[in-house]
Amino acid sequence: MATRTSSPSRSRSTSRSRSGSSGSQTRRTPSSKSKVKSSGSRPSSGSKTRRSGPGPVARLVSGLGRGFAAVWLGVAHLIGAIVRRIGSTARDLQPEHRRDGIGLGLVAVAIVVAAAEWWQLPGNVGEVIRTIVEGSVGVAAYAVPPLLLAAAWRAMRRPELNGPAGRPIIGWTAIALGVLGLIHIQHGLPRPSGPQDALREAGGAVGYIGSAIVADLFRSTLIAIPLLVLLTFFGVLVVTATPVYQIPARLGALRNKVTGRKPVNGTGEERGAETVEPLRRSRPRRRVAVLAGVDDEFDRGGASDGSPIESRGLFKLTDADVPKDGREDGQLEPPPHTPLPQRVEQLSLSGDVSYTLPGNEVLKPGSAHKARSRASDAIVGRLTEVLDQFGIDAQVTGYTRGPTVTRYEVELGPAVKVEKVTALSKNIAYAVASADVRILSPIPGKSAIGVEIPNPDAEIVSLGDVLRASSSRTDHHPMVVGLGKDVEGGFVIANLAKMPHLLVAGATGSGKSSFINSMICALLMRATPDEVRMIMVDPKRVELTGYEGIPHLITPIITNPKKAAEALQWVVREMDQRYDDLANFGFRHIDDYNVAVRSGTLHAPPGSERVLTPYPYLLVVVDELADLMMIAPRDVEDSVVRITQLARAAGIHLVLATQRPSVDVVTGLIKANVPSRLAFATSSLADSRVILDQPGAEKLVGKGDGLFLPMGASKPQRVQGAWVTETEIKQVVDHCKKQLRPTYRDDVTAPQQSNRELDGDIGDDLDLVCQAVELVTSTQFGSTSMLQRKLRVGFAKAGRLMDILESRGIVGPSEGSKARDVLIKPDDLDDVITSLQGQA
Repeated sequence: MATRTSSPSRSRSTSRSRSGSSGSQTRRTPSSKSKVKSSGSRPSSGSKTRRSGPGPVARLVSGLGRGFAAVWLGVAHLIGAIVRRIGSTARDLQPEHRRDGIGLGLVAVAIVVAAAEWWQLPGNVGEVIRTIVEGSVGVAAYAVPPLLLAAAWRAMRRPELNGPAGRPIIGWTAIALGVLGLIHIQHGLPRPSGPQDALREAGGAVGYIGSAIVADLFRSTLIAIPLLVLLTFFGVLVVTATPVYQIPARLGALRNKVTGRKPVNGTGEERGAETVEPLRRSRPRRRVAVLAGVDDEFDRGGASDGSPIESRGLFKLTDADVPKDGREDGQLEPPPHTPLPQRVEQLSLSGDVSYTLPGNEVLKPGSAHKARSRASDAIVGRLTEVLDQFGIDAQVTGYTRGPTVTRYEVELGPAVKVEKVTALSKNIAYAVASADVRILSPIPGKSAIGVEIPNPDAEIVSLGDVLRASSSRTDHHPMVVGLGKDVEGGFVIANLAKMPHLLVAGATGSGKSSFINSMICALLMRATPDEVRMIMVDPKRVELTGYEGIPHLITPIITNPKKAAEALQWVVREMDQRYDDLANFGFRHIDDYNVAVRSGTLHAPPGSERVLTPYPYLLVVVDELADLMMIAPRDVEDSVVRITQLARAAGIHLVLATQRPSVDVVTGLIKANVPSRLAFATSSLADSRVILDQPGAEKLVGKGDGLFLPMGASKPQRVQGAWVTETEIKQVVDHCKKQLRPTYRDDVTAPQQSNRELDGDIGDDLDLVCQAVELVTSTQFGSTSMLQRKLRVGFAKAGRLMDILESRGIVGPSEGSKARDVLIKPDDLDDVITSLQGQA
């Protein structure tokens, strides 16, 4: 912590000290002269001191020593850099390759130990290995190679067959301490201070730890022996996963397996060995939607008629039931994943499907967070120098280092204006050699000014670290997403249901698309399709195509802006339907409605054939709002405003992203109804004011550095967005696709039926209608005056042709003086003309 005093007071004290010193020199002139004389009267001592310096040999030795130290430090730094590089590269390996490397390494160690112990490997290396192994486990050294091979086989086999690694480690440790302790007691409790051969011929160091401590504590081996037997027995129980009360059942099952006898349907103890363990393993580790048929079988089986579980064919198969493809007993073929039934009345999923969330191991961990660095300590001194140079009574009291920027806290002295520090932004940027300096005055919740300066060594925030944080694991809401890390290095999460809508903006390369990917991946990692459904709009055609085919989608990814406008209008209709249900059944929020439906307390009205099912959350992600506003500004703005005004309680939420946050894209109505904002680096101050209503985004450093302004907050929070790689996205998407196929709804992007009812008989105007269709489709411009000019017909005939095209869904409804929207593409022209000729 740097401390300072006031500059004026320091100057006054300096002047006083100078005046006092001059007076003392005037009064003490004689004494000073005597001192000069005395110093001049000893010239020989000064020359003698000069001759006593280090000679050339000493200087040569000192130089060689410094050179050797410099070379040694350089080699050490080089080796450390290589090791760190290898370590960071090893973290990028797949978990399967890491397990294979560990297993093969254990095999290599087993071969070396076997050569040293079994075949007495000659040489110093063999002797060192024998000393280490026999000194550790004593006479059990011959059993070390098989145990290492067993551990290698366990590491390289399928990971789902292993289970947690803690149980076998605890069990084998208890067995080793117990068995080697008993062997050590049998050989007379030799000590490490005694002959080494006696220790190696007994239980080794492990046996000494397991036996000598207990024997010395109770002063008797009669107590130590039964305690070690109990410890060994406990280790066997832990390794075999056998509770004490299941020992008879396990022994009976082992006897039947050895003798080839079939188990008899007797008491529960005889069946325990075959039923308890499958039941324990079948308990899912994550939330899954349980198969309805199996669930009903559990509810009906066992308790009513007393028949054993095996007889129902859930966990055991007879010889006749074994399939011919070679599957072992007890492995049931999982039911095929069938597509979800389309719900015409209500957007929801049925509960008769199985879905498992992706595992956390799919997302790799990021680099460790550094709370302090030398560069940050050096900047503290530079800031202090700037304050001193301009005579400001302030001090740097500390800093908090984030992944991208470091916030330095500056406390002001009494009667010092905040504006004096904020006016030094350019001087501070010059002193720290960085153009992206942001001054926060004051820091929310503190009596200090924050000076945010980019780190020279920025850290990458991994999405896996954010989702594995305690704040994310304790919140089980399906709409929780991980944003990243704040300036203090803490993880930042947000609930999309509480936002309830989010506006994301930033220039090209600022991290906007990376945030969209991390948000979608976080939802796929936490939410099942019956909890969250999505509509994705990607006018760029390249940003969201990797998510095509996930079961959370209710329509294919929309790339046509006109179909996107139709999808937004469908969302408005879906919102109205949900509000109708909430009003009819007396609920104020969709969560309360879903709870009542799941509990079975809510039923359809008498005489209705509708089956009530819970409504999932509906998330609409628009990757580029500017493109939609260029094609259909009126329809898009009207739909967005209606959704953002009303859809919160209906469980419908919007995420609007744009790289051009101008006033014609982010209009006043849209801003007023989208309370949560996330701004990445913008190109100008005006763009920052459009998205945040305040400056700040123009000073961000890019690459995921953003300002998050949640609903109700007055000051934005600076965050570094989470990063997810393309490989991780592909793994998450592939896992979701394997679980379930998507169920699309055709009415999402279908144009709304025209209310105009015309005579379907085209009559003799078929040729003109076909020419009008070709003209409108090829130009993608629906105008009555254009038909009048190109086809050389009157205004009434051109208007009738346009009405026919509207009734056939070729052009959209009239929008006043504007040209009509063309609803078909040139590729569909032949099919449309064929259908018209067939109708005529």
